Amino acid sequence: MSPLNEEQARAYWRRNLSLVVKMFVIWFVVSYGCGILLVDVLNEVRIGGYKLGFWFAQQGSIYVFVVLIFYYARKMAALDREFGVDEDE
Repeated sequence: MSPLNEEQARAYWRRNLSLVVKMFVIWFVVSYGCGILLVDVLNEVRIGGYKLGFWFAQQGSIYVFVVLIFYYARKMAALDREFGVDEDE
């Protein structure tokens, strides 16, 4: 693991924060948007007998959150390797 100079450190954290913001936006849209704001529109669609808006509010947002966790871990591992700060050495 090599130390980063100040410019590299800023680039690393800029990309990290950009990824975090994107993940929060997706999570917000799915949990708040689909589960609360768009629930009436989504309830017109049924999955397995349940209204889609209800499904997003109860389970869909949780599934998306778990997928986002794994996606974030994979992307951060790639970012760490790219900047040479991974711990797999």
